[in-house]
Amino acid sequence: MFKNSLKNTAFTIAVSFLLGAVVIWLLGYSPIEAYKQLFRGAFVGKLNFGGTLERFVPLMLTALAFAVSAKVAVFNVGVEGELYLGAICAAWAGFALKGVPAIIHVPLCIAVGMAAGGAWAVIPAALKAYWKVNEVCVTILMNYVATYITSYLVAYPLSGKTGVPQTPGLEASARLFRIMRPSRANIGIFIAIGFFALICFILTRTTWGYRIKQVGENPRFAEYAGIRSKAVIIWGMIMSGSLGGLAGSLEVMGIYGYFLDGFSPGIAFDGMLASLIAKNDLKMIPVLAFFLAVLKAGALGMERYTGVPKALVDSIIAVFILIAAMEGLSIFKGRNT
Repeated sequence: MFKNSLKNTAFTIAVSFLLGAVVIWLLGYSPIEAYKQLFRGAFVGKLNFGGTLERFVPLMLTALAFAVSAKVAVFNVGVEGELYLGAICAAWAGFALKGVPAIIHVPLCIAVGMAAGGAWAVIPAALKAYWKVNEVCVTILMNYVATYITSYLVAYPLSGKTGVPQTPGLEASARLFRIMRPSRANIGIFIAIGFFALICFILTRTTWGYRIKQVGENPRFAEYAGIRSKAVIIWGMIMSGSLGGLAGSLEVMGIYGYFLDGFSPGIAFDGMLASLIAKNDLKMIPVLAFFLAVLKAGALGMERYTGVPKALVDSIIAVFILIAAMEGLSIFKGRNT
């Protein structure tokens, strides 16, 4: 099944790039040169490839967060808010706690950020589980609440007293080591991969993962079988929110070194997009997240060296989504056994 999904994705990517090439040619540019500069901007040199990895980490984690909630049949559109709250709480732990060894400070900041994201996710989860409140409406609205809370905190009680709304800089012991200078890529990528492997193990190899699967497929049957569906939904959302908080924590600890108001240009929504295209298949999430990271990292180089507007990359992504949604175009179809 994974091989078939990978082949279908590769086919969809090829068709999307082909259609994008036609548009580039109609605009009067060279498609070959445009794509050459696109991939050069994403892969060639430490700065460029590091930029791709920098974008890949939050995309993968937010995509995973959305996929985890989908496993318990909850459409968690609130990952962006969880990312913001996780980021500012990790930043607070990073600058408020002084004299703490890095071996303790880094995990502590991550734990605080994940706890904030998980706690925020409890609200829509409880409303969904106990009162059947539509989680899409609740999580969308809670995104605004979360971002406004962080805007208030960074402007007043947690302000770094600079011209730009941001917190004080994190202590050196709370920052993640950068691995590909002069880019901002850091050891957060290994932390993210570790959590991805852990979540995959939990969902596929444990009884807890089995409960999540059963509740997601048929909560009434799960209740009949002795599984507490409401508790599973809430804990599944806590896991999802924690991953959103982790993504925010790694951003402030590894990329910025402080919390910056409005730092996320819709990172979680791009992650949700990757998860939806992957149909919440855990194995495909890193593939789609990396694909989106490549496009976004290489778009600037393409525009700089060829004049092709980087907005065209968004068009390629849109075409990719449309084709991916047209399952009839999938030429590699496997059988469920």
